Order: sequence, then structure tokens, then C-alpha cells
Amino acid sequence: MEESKQNIVILTGAGISQESGLDTFRDKGGLWSKVRIEDVATPEAYARDPERVQEFYNMRRRRHFDGDIKPNAAHAALALLEKEWPSVTGGSVSIVTQNIDNLHEAAGSENLIHMHGEILKARCGDCGEVSICGGDLGQGEACPDCGEINTLRPHVVWFGEMPLEMERIHSLLDRCTLFISIGTSGNVYPAAGFVQLAGGNADTHTIELNLEPSEGATFFAEARYGRASDLIPSYVEELLTNGLVRQNT
Repeated sequence: MEESKQNIVILTGAGISQESGLDTFRDKGGLWSKVRIEDVATPEAYARDPERVQEFYNMRRRRHFDGDIKPNAAHAALALLEKEWPSVTGGSVSIVTQNIDNLHEAAGSENLIHMHGEILKARCGDCGEVSICGGDLGQGEACPDCGEINTLRPHVVWFGEMPLEMERIHSLLDRCTLFISIGTSGNVYPAAGFVQLAGGNADTHTIELNLEPSEGATFFAEARYGRASDLIPSYVEELLTNGLVRQNT
């Protein structure tokens, strides 16, 4: 791959949104310490108790309309990188996020894949169409596409379901020169394996930017640890000023 055309793939997890006021999942005090995955985040849970599952996601959706939930400096820096990087190297910046929030979009990012879905969208269990969702589900609402009642579920990927756009993600990883992982625990697959897929290419540099080492930290060629709102703007400034400088830990 030509040095003048460097494509960047960025994986983001709950850690990047934590400073915006949203809960992480697996940290101490995170969502999965308060409620069991098996009760609210599987197809079986939805089949068994749809009202409970809908209310769990209704509460999370309402949280996004809290005036305090806004993109932080890390989100803004990634949006800037996406905008400016093509003029630096002619390459592209793609964000693959595990997050179901809309903070990347709110910060201005456009080349974005929500591999685990989006909390502000609903999917019809009857016709399969996806639609914007700004309110509660499970209240007798009709699908805006097929008109069926009470068929809308959160457009999120539950445990046991296949993440979205995996073929496109694999294509991006195959062609990237730099893979950046931000705010992830490193224990949720398939995302946890992206570093190995990207790092299998000798021309690809991999870096972890995290609050602390993830479970897959040893797979990265480089790592920096600290708050996302500090690390990400600093690293983006380095990239835009100096280009990709490979550094081994």
C-alpha cells in the first residue's frame, strides 16, 4: 500500500462515550453489573418478556435526550480527523463503533458503521424495515413501513445475533494502513479480533488508546493510556501534523 494513501480504521467502544455521561458495560458499576444480559439483551429475553426488554431500551433511549449528553473532545477530534486526513495523505478514515449512541454523528462524523445497531432507530420484526425512533417502543405503535402494530423492536444487536455490516468491515480492515482501537474492553467478539485481522497485514500499524490495557492489549504494536478526551485530540493532532509515525511499545 502506498504511503501517500493511508486508510485509517477506528474501532470505538463504550469508553469513548463514558465522558459524555453514558454508562459503560463491563466496568465496575457498568450496565451489566446492574442487570443480567440474559434478561434484557438476547432474543430469548425478548421472546420471554418483551415488556421488560422494551423498557430497558426505552430508558436508555430517553437518556439520549438528556441535555447533558453531548459529544466530548474525543468524538470531535475523530470527526476532525475524518475531515482533514484525506487532504494529508489522500486516504480515508472509517469509524466502526460498537456503541449504539449517536455521539459520533452529533460530533460530525459521517463515514461510520454502527456494528451493534442504533438506539435511536427501530426495526420491524415483521417486514424488517428500519426507521427513526425518538420515543418509547412497546406502546402499541405501528411500523411506519408495513403498518403492523407492536412489531417494532430496538435496532440493536443482541447477544446471539450477528453484528451488522461485517463484510464491509472486513474489507476496510484488509485495506487499512492504521488501525486504532479506542475505549474497548477487548473481550467482545468479533470486534475484539479486529486488531489481529488488521495486524495480519505487515503494512498496517495498530494502536490501542484506552483508559487501561484491554484484554487484547498484547496484540497491538503501540498503546497509550489515559482519558479519551485527552488522548484522542493529542493523537489526532500528531497524525495531522506528522502523518503516521510507527512506534513500537
